[in-house]
Parts: sequence; structure tokens; C-alpha cells
Amino acid sequence: MIVNSSVLISAILLSFSRRLGVLAMGDISFTSTNNTISSKYSGIHSIAYVTTPTEDVAKKLAHGLISEKLAACINIVPKITSIYLWEGKVNEDNEAMMIIKTKTSKVDDLTHYIKKNHPYSVCEVISTKIDNGNEAYLKWVDESVP
Repeated sequence: MIVNSSVLISAILLSFSRRLGVLAMGDISFTSTNNTISSKYSGIHSIAYVTTPTEDVAKKLAHGLISEKLAACINIVPKITSIYLWEGKVNEDNEAMMIIKTKTSKVDDLTHYIKKNHPYSVCEVISTKIDNGNEAYLKWVDESVP
């Protein structure tokens, strides 16, 4: 197979410039597994999802979580449709969705707060760890949630 030398040189330079660009980004810690870049904050933060019967209930819970420093930021999606099986019956309800950014170490306390103050007998509180993202934002979450 004959390879055009200018194409080969271009590919090598492009690969080198990408690596150099990544290194110039600053004090981010990197892992090279599967070409993914992982922040030094990987796993320290979580996103929790909570559904509520109304936007007003979501706002009340959100204000409490922020005041108690259990979350840094909460987005409220005012109208979602939830279809679920409850007590042997398929239900369809309009709800609000809370998207809560917090520290992973606070998820248990956050869950306790939601369960204590939520009107549902069995409320949804699920979470997932954040593997990477805007490091400045994640640092701000750290400062907001001690």
C-alpha cells in the first residue's frame, strides 16, 4: 500500500496538536481509557431526580434543599407526563421534575429531606454520579454544598 506522505504527515500533526491542546487546558486530571477525559472531580458530585405532583411543591422542596445546603442548584421542569404501575394499576399523571446538583456525599441527607417533606408516600429520589463536566461549575458546587 502506498501512502501519500503529506497525508501521513498531516495525520501525525493533527494527532499531536490535539494532544497538545488537551495538555494546555490546565489543571484537569486525565485518564486515557477509551479516549475519555475525566475531571479530578469524577464521582464527587451527583445529579438527583425527584418528581413532584406540582411545580409549587417542587419549588418549596428546592428552596428547602438550597437553604439546608444539600444542593447547589435545582432545575425544575414544570410539566412532564409520568406513566407508571402503582398498586396493580397503570397510572398517567402530570408532574414536575427536579434536577438536583449536589455532592455524592450529600445524597443520603438529600433523600431523607425529600422523604420527610414530600407529599407522596413513596417519592422518587434517584441519583447518578457525575463523571466529568465543566470543572469551574463542579468547583462551584463544592463551594455551595459544604
